[in-house]
Amino acid sequence: MVEVVAATPLPGQGGSGNCSSYLLLTLPVARHTAYHLETVTPGPAGAMELLLGFCNWSTLGLCAALKLPQISAVLGARSARGISLPSLLLELGGFLVFLRYQWYYEYPLLTYLEYPILIAQGKNKKSPVQYSVCVSAWFILTLQKWILDLAMNLCTFISAASKFAQLQYLWKARDSGAVSALTWGLASYTSATRIITTLMTTNDLTILLRFLIMLALNMWVTATVLRYRKTAVKAE
Repeated sequence: MVEVVAATPLPGQGGSGNCSSYLLLTLPVARHTAYHLETVTPGPAGAMELLLGFCNWSTLGLCAALKLPQISAVLGARSARGISLPSLLLELGGFLVFLRYQWYYEYPLLTYLEYPILIAQGKNKKSPVQYSVCVSAWFILTLQKWILDLAMNLCTFISAASKFAQLQYLWKARDSGAVSALTWGLASYTSATRIITTLMTTNDLTILLRFLIMLALNMWVTATVLRYRKTAVKAE
């Protein structure tokens, strides 16, 4: 309720033209307020945060189990046939350089946390010499900024070489053997999610180019593994 003040002339003075005496009246007036219920919907910023979180955590979760299908395939076949050792070593070297690069530039931890996991999964039965090489490389890479930047560019080449080594091995053997298509398929997914997280966080062109190349090569290896697996099944 609100009150409106109205001025009315006193009796007997309304038509005299003298408006100096007035009676003040307060008139209650009802005020109707309309309340609108609004549905709160997440804005573009909220949706982007959800997407970023999903990409980060799904990548970490899958990388934690990335090698399990490969291990299962090896145990099932009782052989490591089809798996290229040079490919594994090159891949591990690429992981180490990439991890050091992200650490040095203090990028968000969730955008590269899977790399310690992947390195740990690939470190089986390393000799003391190999451990020494890895530790030494960790510190040498940051002696000068240009050394790390150069190593990062070479890292993309090294990782690509590891994929081509696996492809060459498959082409030569014409048998996917114990190679897990699921492992390579998951690697393709994590490359795709890392393209999204890079665009949404660091926007580092070097990293973006690396993941684009890795996505293409991982999908290529996956398709090759499935192709030779079907060929082996038909032959049987």
